[in-house]
Amino acid sequence: MKTTPDVFIIESLKFSDERRKRFEGSFLSHILQLAERRVEYYYIRTRAEFEKLLDRFEDSGFRYLHISCHANRNGIGLTLDDLSLQYLSAILGPRLEKRRVFFSACELATDRLATSLLKGTGCYSVIAPLDAINFDEAALFWASLYHLMFKNDNRVMKRDQLQRNLISLSEVFDVRVKYYSASRSARNGFKEVTIGG
Repeated sequence: MKTTPDVFIIESLKFSDERRKRFEGSFLSHILQLAERRVEYYYIRTRAEFEKLLDRFEDSGFRYLHISCHANRNGIGLTLDDLSLQYLSAILGPRLEKRRVFFSACELATDRLATSLLKGTGCYSVIAPLDAINFDEAALFWASLYHLMFKNDNRVMKRDQLQRNLISLSEVFDVRVKYYSASRSARNGFKEVTIGG
């Protein structure tokens, strides 16, 4: 399937975050709309909703998937369900050919995540934070990254430019991320760069 340089955002938070209106994904969606980018934003609470939206993402042809949620090194947390890395590999991996995944999810960046989403899937890259990150910093970091990437080329995100912008923004926001990119020559199926810190 041919993909388009558009952003599909899925967000899920704790009830306490909802009460405090900490919707980073919604903020990001608004910024992208201000820039006249095509974006789809969905707020969910359950595994069943996640699965339905991944079907919609796959059918959309959008190239960039942005997932905003809580996480740890073993998986992500939705409002009412926890999803393991093994589950993510099974449900998300087959939908990622010619796409990039951006996780705004604390501490999720691991080689296990990269292997599950990059090895043999056709996915271009996975980017995720190494540490906990505040909601305000996350919102500004991701909005700035998309702004810079689309400003430089609104049709495609090039690997070198993506890495340069990640380096610049990690210094500005004092955020550490891992940038995993698919590699046919690497034995594990990907190359990784730790950025920041």
